[in-house]
Amino acid sequence: MPRHGRTVKRPFKRLPQGPNGGIQLLLIHNVEHLGKQGDIVEVKDGFARNYLLPQGMATIATDHHKRMVEKHREKLRAIELEKLKSYRDLADELGKQSITIEANANDEGHLYGSVGPHEIVGALKEAGFTMANDQIRLDGPLRELGLYTVKIHLHSEVDASLKVWVVPTATEDAPTA
Repeated sequence: MPRHGRTVKRPFKRLPQGPNGGIQLLLIHNVEHLGKQGDIVEVKDGFARNYLLPQGMATIATDHHKRMVEKHREKLRAIELEKLKSYRDLADELGKQSITIEANANDEGHLYGSVGPHEIVGALKEAGFTMANDQIRLDGPLRELGLYTVKIHLHSEVDASLKVWVVPTATEDAPTA
């Protein structure tokens, strides 16, 4: 667009709009609260430009991409079922686990601090499981000694339960001579 003899450069390429005024994207990965891999979704411009496209979770839904997804939809469904099966197996394995976390506490059993997702993830790592902090779903931080059942979110359809023991830190009262 010439304006006073100069051309105005757009800082970014205009994305194609969908029927509702948003941006139509094809999801490459499952996105919680939005859709599954292979779905065509319509999102706001900022969500597409600032999150989905840079993170590699979606691509622009061109006719070519839509045809490719339709062609491979059965293969994608089989891959998704395989992932779901592995998540369910992991959930069964986590359900059999019990982890122990030591924390400083007073005589009544109240912790001086609290046990949160970070400590649970660390204890799971020691047990051989790799989780992210946002997969641990707590109602609130654990502030007392005892046994808790913690929900672990593995997939949009799979949650696991884990038993967490919060015990006092073992102190050695060695007599001094």
